[in-house]
Amino acid sequence: MAQPKEKQDMGPVFQTGGTSRSRAGRPTLYERDFFLWTRQQAQLLRERSADASGLDTTRLAAEIEDLGSSQQSEIENRLCVLLAHLLKWQFQPSKRSNSWRATIAEQRMRIARRLRQSPSLRSYPAEVLEEEYALARLNAVAETNMALETFPLSCPFGIDDILDPDFFPGVD
Repeated sequence: MAQPKEKQDMGPVFQTGGTSRSRAGRPTLYERDFFLWTRQQAQLLRERSADASGLDTTRLAAEIEDLGSSQQSEIENRLCVLLAHLLKWQFQPSKRSNSWRATIAEQRMRIARRLRQSPSLRSYPAEVLEEEYALARLNAVAETNMALETFPLSCPFGIDDILDPDFFPGVD
């Protein structure tokens, strides 16, 4: 079966040890930014739907987009967990633990890895911050049995602090 051709700046692709690289040896878009690749591939499938005999290009394009959307969902989920733990860290100082510290560190590291894998998503955590904070606030209430009013209505942390490995609220 012939390999599909890549378009524009990606150049022709060949397989080497399970990874694809352009003939010039540069990383392909797939390797540089998975999320952007999924969006581009879905669009290319839709554009070629008339001449791709036998392929269910509509569903294939949707499935490829879903692969990219799963990256966004992972960032959302991890950001929510991170925010809930930062709230607990700030508002329950007597209950701070190495487990909370480890959870905070893990969520930051996994978000950072996802953003390295898909640089086009770098602004995404800031875009969903308030929505995820609203959920994190509810989770913090459920996990601490503290009143909802204990936690600020708007996120008290900036996105740079939230993702900063050294930031822990209330700690100098």
